[in-house]
Amino acid sequence: MSRRAEIAAGLAAVKERIDAARAAAGRDDAVGLVVVTKFFPASDVRLLVDLGVREVGENRHQEAEAKAAECADLDLVWHYIGALQSNKAAAVARYAGVVESLDRPKLVRGLDRGAAERGSPLDVLVQVSLDPPGAEHRAGAAPDDVPALAAAVEAAEHLRLRGLMAVAPLGEDPAAAFDRLARVRERLLADHPHADRLSAGMSGDLEQAVAAGATHVRVGSAILGSRPAVR
Repeated sequence: MSRRAEIAAGLAAVKERIDAARAAAGRDDAVGLVVVTKFFPASDVRLLVDLGVREVGENRHQEAEAKAAECADLDLVWHYIGALQSNKAAAVARYAGVVESLDRPKLVRGLDRGAAERGSPLDVLVQVSLDPPGAEHRAGAAPDDVPALAAAVEAAEHLRLRGLMAVAPLGEDPAAAFDRLARVRERLLADHPHADRLSAGMSGDLEQAVAAGATHVRVGSAILGSRPAVR
């Protein structure tokens, strides 16, 4: 099987899963798909675009920047979904169309500066931690900190608050975690009704995320296969 055929089969299977999850949840709205291309070559990104994909995600700045440059001729929106260092925020904003991992106030200034230098607004999602209190947190802001972060993004001239992103905690039923996320989202929408994007769900838990209202899922291995060895 050719690499294109492998990717096409994975993409079709994931789209079927999304459609089945939407039906099970009684949803008739669309669920966007961001294909996570971390560690996969630019040649795979080109195959994805040929198969109709328009949104891809990366979570390491150096790799993402190089890949975006190599694929600059393609009609793509790059999502930055990894932990973000404040000294790299401006650089990320120069090539990303969406930053999904804003989790602290000090990132706002750098992202705003990078978007200004690029000359177009940057869509931003606040990443919220779903870990229970006292747990070893993965990346993300505490739910109680989301309102202040959202306000900081709204106040930035070149940033657009679009919603929330989250990752289900390890070792927990993702349905319960995404239920907490849905409640955080309700509070955000009360103050920022336009910030309606909810990025949640990956290869192993996209069904639970769709059931909880995710508008976008981020899928890598279920489409592209096992990741190559970390470089």
